[in-house]
Amino acid sequence: MQDAHNHLQDPRFEGIREDIIATMITHGVSRCVVNGTSPEDWPQVADLAELYPELIIPSFGLHPWKSPSPNWQQQLTSYLDTVPHACIGECGLDRWIEDYDLELQRDVFTTQLDLASQRNLPLSIHCLKAWGPLIEILESRPLPQRGFLMHSYSGSAELIPRLAKLGAYFSFSGYFLHPRKQNVRDAFSSAPLDRLLIETDAPDMLPPHDCVDHPLEKHLNHPANISKIYDEASKFLDLSGVPENFQRFFESGF
Repeated sequence: MQDAHNHLQDPRFEGIREDIIATMITHGVSRCVVNGTSPEDWPQVADLAELYPELIIPSFGLHPWKSPSPNWQQQLTSYLDTVPHACIGECGLDRWIEDYDLELQRDVFTTQLDLASQRNLPLSIHCLKAWGPLIEILESRPLPQRGFLMHSYSGSAELIPRLAKLGAYFSFSGYFLHPRKQNVRDAFSSAPLDRLLIETDAPDMLPPHDCVDHPLEKHLNHPANISKIYDEASKFLDLSGVPENFQRFFESGF
């Protein structure tokens, strides 16, 4: 099992993180991408990648919910230069949150997109209610040759061919197994088989109760739930190519 997107550095895992990682390994998780969200948590991501180099692929990004610090670009570049196999993300656009500043989000996102393009690095993109502005950016700027990941993709089926033409991969999270998310499941049936990935987004995006093999307190999502998410998603998606997709997108070229 490979988890295309989680947040093992999240403070909600403090005190139980070692047990969580041990459980992941015991239950067959061979690789996972741990996504930072701001300079505040990038050191934790780097430390985890150093402690568990065979398991963790580190990713450093400035999330659209986070405010940029004055020197965040220099810090990001430093992590990309010094941490082996570093990716970029989580980053993107979000008009779901209150009082969003889309122009600021656009500037922050395009800076990270340009870095990913220049270095041909894996890029994990967050998008909520901002598909028009995102497509506009992606269709007007250089993109990483290896493509980019639409993390926990919740857009329409109609957008998938347009994004796929640009190089998008699409990751399915366990939250989409909830009955009310049938429209998202239907959209994924339109995704090219060689662009599908699976993620937990742990500790968030908790799957339905009957899809949780590793319950945690406070309704947190355990990264080891990836195997159950895979099994349930396999009932309506052909996921046979996911391991090769993961390797091609995240690991080839390093």
